[in-house]
Amino acid sequence: MKALRARVFGRVLAACLIAQAAAAQVRTLTILHTNDIHAAFLPREAMWVKTSPRPWVGGFAELSRIIDSVRGARREAHTGTILLDAGDVMTGNPITDREYAGAQGGALFAMMNIVGYDAWCPGNHDFDISQENLRHLGAIARFPMVCANLVDTLDRYPVGNVPYVILHRAGFRIGVIGLMTQDLYNLVNQNNLVGIRVLSPVETARRFIDTLRNRADITIALTHEGVEDDSVLAAGAPGLALIVGGHSHTRLRQPRVVAGVPIVQTGANAENLGVVDLTLDGTTVTACRGTLIQLWSPAQSRVTPVSALVDSMRGEIDREYDAVIGTLRGNWTRSESQNAFGTFLADAQREAAGAEIGFMNNGGIRRDVPAGPLTKKTLFEVLPFRNILTTFQLTGAQLRSVLVHAIEARPGIQVAGVSGVWRTGADGHVEFTSITVGGSPLEDDRAYTCAASDFFVGEAKKYLGVEVPLPFYLRETVFAAVEKIIRARGEIVPRLTDTIEQSR
Repeated sequence: MKALRARVFGRVLAACLIAQAAAAQVRTLTILHTNDIHAAFLPREAMWVKTSPRPWVGGFAELSRIIDSVRGARREAHTGTILLDAGDVMTGNPITDREYAGAQGGALFAMMNIVGYDAWCPGNHDFDISQENLRHLGAIARFPMVCANLVDTLDRYPVGNVPYVILHRAGFRIGVIGLMTQDLYNLVNQNNLVGIRVLSPVETARRFIDTLRNRADITIALTHEGVEDDSVLAAGAPGLALIVGGHSHTRLRQPRVVAGVPIVQTGANAENLGVVDLTLDGTTVTACRGTLIQLWSPAQSRVTPVSALVDSMRGEIDREYDAVIGTLRGNWTRSESQNAFGTFLADAQREAAGAEIGFMNNGGIRRDVPAGPLTKKTLFEVLPFRNILTTFQLTGAQLRSVLVHAIEARPGIQVAGVSGVWRTGADGHVEFTSITVGGSPLEDDRAYTCAASDFFVGEAKKYLGVEVPLPFYLRETVFAAVEKIIRARGEIVPRLTDTIEQSR
């Protein structure tokens, strides 16, 4: 009987030990993530909320507080956490023009150090100032810049980036591969991309997934290419446990799953923190739960480890950017059709560049402005991107085709210096009965000097329907050029001076 009891006890003990060992292999990892912060280090009104007063949202102080709270909860549950950013930290607030620790925008990365980021992938706007400035930002960051497909002509990593990093948390080895959009050359002033090549994200991911296969328990892609390209990546690069994305400003409240790979993204402007909980049985992901935490914030930043630096930078910017630069004698209101607001911005670029025709893309106008005193800060919120004023030439015949494209394709542009009347021809297409430039009839064979932003020129095929040969990049930003025009005029009366109208 004793022998039988011993055998039964032994079997039960063995079963318990096996079950305990199996349970020990089932673990949870939490990935916290942000993307497209666009220098939004301060809280601001949630303009989409209809109640009055509107609540405030975002800012690094609230981001820091929520991250600490989530980390604390996961620590109590013995869950490891990592914090990732998917690029476009820069461009959107004057803080990116202020030098800090040897780099313009450096204070943002000092804040990210305090918050405790583990890795980031650069975005296209992180190149807006220069490659050199991006290298300096990377030197400030105490976390690696990962981007595997961003190389120079010798296949070296040119801005201090590394192809991947392996993070260690709670017994996990987490491989993180960075990937940049192949649209980079259409999105950034090409002077800032000399010597840069962007390799295929899918092919690059495949290569480094193989590299990490025996070095990491799971592999994550940290990308700045947009949710649609992330879907292509998920289908084309087997072996990824998760894609943490940016660039398209897509607010995915729950992960989008493509080919079994969850894709996550938080929207933009530090309005949400992404939280992904992965359950793993050994190295196999058995469950994925992703959510967004809306960063509702008091109007004044909370006291957190990052708040002192936040308040210091806020004070510096307010002292300079609260200055009134002019008076607006009517509302500036955006619309998809030709409007006084967009025409003014196109005309200011035309005047600043000494050109005959100016162009402005609707998407580059970031907010409406009410009548009254116009501050430098408000103008910066209208034109937050560090776009460079650029000139180029179009023949009269090309300009005619551009105007037809603007009506038929509706690419969302404003034009200054040109007026015209059009009708629908017998073939159903637009034809112009008259076009004037500067009050004189259009000459098809003549070359006309045009002005727009470097971003607009990079997307010329989309906006104009034609490629722009030999653009000339000036040394002034569109924001600085428009600011000078407003200061010189003093008062701005919104009016539509140039019209493209359908004949009656």
